[in-house]
Amino acid sequence: MTREDVEVIIPTYNAARYWKALSAGIRSQTLEPARVIIIDSSSKDGTAEMARQDGFEVLKISPQDFNHGGTRQMGAEYAVNADILIYLTQDAIPYGTDAFANLVKAFEDPEIGAAYGRQLPRENASPIEAHARHFSYSALPVVRSWEARRTLGFKSIFFSDAFGAYRREALMSIGGFSSDIIFGEDTLAVAKMHRAGWKTAYVPEAKVLHSHDYSVGEEFRRYFDIGVLHARESWLNEQFGTASGEGRRFVISELKYLLRHGPHHIPAAMTRTLAKYLGYKIGRRESRLAPRLKHRLGMNKQFWS
Repeated sequence: MTREDVEVIIPTYNAARYWKALSAGIRSQTLEPARVIIIDSSSKDGTAEMARQDGFEVLKISPQDFNHGGTRQMGAEYAVNADILIYLTQDAIPYGTDAFANLVKAFEDPEIGAAYGRQLPRENASPIEAHARHFSYSALPVVRSWEARRTLGFKSIFFSDAFGAYRREALMSIGGFSSDIIFGEDTLAVAKMHRAGWKTAYVPEAKVLHSHDYSVGEEFRRYFDIGVLHARESWLNEQFGTASGEGRRFVISELKYLLRHGPHHIPAAMTRTLAKYLGYKIGRRESRLAPRLKHRLGMNKQFWS
């Protein structure tokens, strides 16, 4: 795969606090993409100007027009000459100089439609934050397909385009990203790819620094949005099963990890688990809620605007 085949797409909004590390991480890569496309939601902190100064291409949209699926689809349609589309979020910092090269290497297999990399916890991450990354992003590579749902269930479509790449042909063959979902555009795209016969890969050698120290309220709102996604895209659970088994494994793993690395965090972790559970259950019943209440409860508020 040559540099002409690869373009990077990053949605941004007020990304100045991440910019120095993000830009340096991109520019240090051994695989230099043909273009870095920044889709900026009219940042007020100079993000667009810094991106242009670093030689990146900037597309501007209004904050009200941002949509997790629609904005990424805009990037895919703009990158018409690329074979591989690498997506990053503004706070996912490439780790090492071969992050892009290692990720793109997965596409040497013509059956791979998408691949995602390993997310490492930020420096000074709390034990709760660190465990979440260690649990979801192991050191072992995995290739998944439609058949994998029989053994892995919902985990077979786990994917993150905080640092993930798509074969443009595969993405467009399933209609691209959905623009009418609250978020989870990556999960939905991978599910459709598996149904269409494409495979997806997890590439642990491709790494970024990316983790979140969510508050209890943010955990609730995030899982409310996940519940909304699963309610509105009910075929995901029907065809790939539920994520309840994985949730139980996560809680047990988290308890064991915290017992070793920070027992005093256990009460906070249990509170977060309850918040996630309640948020998800309420999100699954969002059709019964008033629009104004959904706007208050969710994390992606622009979806309800």
